[in-house]
Amino acid sequence: MNKTILLTATLLGLLAILLGAFGAHGLEKLITGYAIDTFEVGVRYQMYHALFLLILGVWDGLRIKQKRTVFILILTGVILFSFSIYALSINSLFNFEFMKIAILTPIGGTFLILGWFLFGYYILTKKSIK
Repeated sequence: MNKTILLTATLLGLLAILLGAFGAHGLEKLITGYAIDTFEVGVRYQMYHALFLLILGVWDGLRIKQKRTVFILILTGVILFSFSIYALSINSLFNFEFMKIAILTPIGGTFLILGWFLFGYYILTKKSIK
C-alpha cells in the first residue's frame, strides 16, 4: 500500500509541476488572467495533496485499512477538485460546456475535507503502544 501511495504522490506532484508550467507559459495568451489564476488554484491544491500523500505513504502510524481509506478519499478529491478546475479554466478553448461538470469541484473538495478529517480522527483515536 505504501508503494502505491508514494507512486501516486510522485505522479500527482510531477503532474502538478507540468500543469503549473503549462498554465504559466502555455495558457497565458489563450485564456484570461482570471482563468489562469483559477487554473493555478487547481495546481496548488494538487501539489498540497501530493505532499500529503507522501507523508501518508512514509508514516507507519496508521493501519493499512485506515491508510487506504484516507488515500482513496484524497485521490478522489484531487481528481474531482483539481481536474474539474482545470477543465473549467480552459472552458473557452473548447466547444464542450464544462460548466455542466462544475458540481464536481465542491464534491471533490468534500472528499479532500473528509480525507483530512479521517486522518486527524485516526491520529486522535490511535492507541499508544508502550
